[in-house]
Amino acid sequence: MQIPEKMTPTELRATISLASIYGLRMLGMFLLLPIFAIYAEKLEGGNNHTLIGLALGAYGLMQVLLQLPFGMASDKYGRKNLIYIGLVLFAIGSVLAAVSNDIYMVIVGRAIQGAGAISAVVTALVADSTREEHRTKAMAMIGATIGLTFAISLVAAPLLNQWIGVSGIFWMTAVLSILAIAVVKYAVPDPAYSQFHSDAQAAPGKIKDVLRDKQLLRLNFGTFCLHGAQMAMFIVVPFALKETSGMSENQHWQVYLPVLVASFVLMIPAIIYAEKYAKLKPVFIGAVALMLIAQITFALNIHVFWGIVSSLFLYFVAFNVLEASLPSLISKMAPPAYKGTAMGVHNTAQSFGMFLGAVMGGFFSQTMGFSAVFIFCAVLMGAWLILAFGMKPPPTVKTKMYHVGNLTALQYQQLELAVKNLGGVVDATLIAQEHNLIVKINNQQTKAQQEDVEQAILNLIGGA
Repeated sequence: MQIPEKMTPTELRATISLASIYGLRMLGMFLLLPIFAIYAEKLEGGNNHTLIGLALGAYGLMQVLLQLPFGMASDKYGRKNLIYIGLVLFAIGSVLAAVSNDIYMVIVGRAIQGAGAISAVVTALVADSTREEHRTKAMAMIGATIGLTFAISLVAAPLLNQWIGVSGIFWMTAVLSILAIAVVKYAVPDPAYSQFHSDAQAAPGKIKDVLRDKQLLRLNFGTFCLHGAQMAMFIVVPFALKETSGMSENQHWQVYLPVLVASFVLMIPAIIYAEKYAKLKPVFIGAVALMLIAQITFALNIHVFWGIVSSLFLYFVAFNVLEASLPSLISKMAPPAYKGTAMGVHNTAQSFGMFLGAVMGGFFSQTMGFSAVFIFCAVLMGAWLILAFGMKPPPTVKTKMYHVGNLTALQYQQLELAVKNLGGVVDATLIAQEHNLIVKINNQQTKAQQEDVEQAILNLIGGA
């Protein structure tokens, strides 16, 4: 047996199509961040920043409530059917928000948008559509789509606002949602069969195990804080930029673009250094500390233009490192048998952070002023920094998955033990009901050594 090198055209088409659907969901959130607060303040009832925060955060709350039920329903009623329902809900919510003239109906529209909680379903369909050995690559492509969507949105949103306005952006996302239904129907191949995937889906029975894992709890608290601060700061930053620079919100891309590019230039070497030299923990802690500094700098300089720009630079360097590191750390530290559940809890913590951060950001902005928002964010980051110091250094591994044929229970046990005993293998778990062998391979070996280990695993599977 040879180590497969490439995804098939069918796998690639399914992954790219579904990544675009996932990106659309995030577009509905990210496109609003740089411009929504200023737009919402002009709506009836929008002079209350707490309500603006609720309008931004309602999307995340519905994701928290419905993400797991959508995923479970897709096991019974079909992945594509649930994605269709979610996209229709997203379109309905977008239309309602587009035609609303008061903040209360926008809140309802945003909640309906979020009710189409298809993220877990999309992930499950990716798992159905890709072979085990390519699934990690497929999930990484989706993760990259999220990061790219966020960066593009910060620059594109002010330009789109100039051309079509926020209501036009809502209309645009509604149209894109309907077009996405056609993409799912015609571009995404129907998988040969659907099943539960422990590496990609949340199992309700395993949630308690994830919540008892102190290392995973640290990471989940971190993603809650990271995205809570993200939403809170964008209640304030658009107003502060407009007041201190004299630029309209349509020109704010001129600030975001250079800051984002500069932050990416610093982020990429940091991630490479962390992975190549097994320095994930110190780089991670450094990024949390930098995020704390960024929030304090915001609080002290929110009424000074260049203070805001420098704070944004620090923020985006830290955010990009942390956003890239958190899923990797979850993957490395979660036991293979419930990796999908760990990622599901992680995503739920992210959505809850978005909701609570937006609401609290609006509340503090309304009652105590701009600086109070960043003091709140600094408290979150300080708590996270303390917890991060207690994190165990993550294992320097890469995770590979292999399909195993029908074997007896004894043969499964023997195969798992044989793989565990291979040099260069850190851990191996065989999930018999899914016929999958999940192996964590030492990533500090040379590429040739890793390939030898992977070939030895394939030989054992072939001989089982």
